[in-house]
Amino acid sequence: MDKILGLPIGEDRVLGDLVSAEAALGVALNVVAAFAILFVALTISGWARRKLIRVATDNDELDLTLFSFLANILRYAILAMALIFILNRFGIQTTSLVAVVGAAGLAIGLAMQGALSSIAAGVMLVIFRPFKIGDFVEVDGLMGTVKDISIVATELATLDNLQVIVPNSNVWGSPITNYSVYPTRRAEWLFGVSYAADLKKAEEIIRETIFNDPRAHAEPEPFLQVNNLGDFSVDFLVRVWCDRTDLFQFRADMTRAVKEAFDANGIDIPFPTQTVIRKD
Repeated sequence: MDKILGLPIGEDRVLGDLVSAEAALGVALNVVAAFAILFVALTISGWARRKLIRVATDNDELDLTLFSFLANILRYAILAMALIFILNRFGIQTTSLVAVVGAAGLAIGLAMQGALSSIAAGVMLVIFRPFKIGDFVEVDGLMGTVKDISIVATELATLDNLQVIVPNSNVWGSPITNYSVYPTRRAEWLFGVSYAADLKKAEEIIRETIFNDPRAHAEPEPFLQVNNLGDFSVDFLVRVWCDRTDLFQFRADMTRAVKEAFDANGIDIPFPTQTVIRKD
């Protein structure tokens, strides 16, 4: 036979080659279009996220935590739409995937219990607001400043400026200590003096040094009492309220100031000693 399908054998081969080349060209164009769509989606989603966060940053009356969370959702929504466009570009009907996704939903849910619980916990964090971006907190045994609250995780910056990513399920499922909620904090000291020291004088030194500092609040009333008769010392317990932002420096400054005032007035701060009795 010199013909196949009504065409000469040579012409049939040429036609086949043209069809193959056209198909390859179509696939190449689809791949290029997919990368272009992905690039545009990443660019737009990043820009939209930054823009939405900046709106909250520039307006003090808006909640930065809520807007940051919404910005993350917007970013993922844009990327999801881009994925749909890419699938349609390759001729995959997304409507036909609904049944498949529904059937696989249970299996995916079981396999991704941790991620789904973190997403649910992220929603709870945004709704109930136990902390917001910029707060100094302690969660899941970690302490740091809240930098971001995403759909699945919370970002903290530790005191030594290390980034820590905590799954939202861990955050919501553990006790949360927020050090930034209330404007005042209570500073506390324990000063020990020797049993031979003049307790009245020691109390006056502590009172004049700490209570007269401008960072000390008169209300609530400061507390100063002999708290314990230890093995080596008589211990004074001191509690004074101050502004939250002054706490650490105020506590450190007064510890040093009281020590120097004790030294200047001959008040001994004892240290552990042992008495050895020898019987010859």
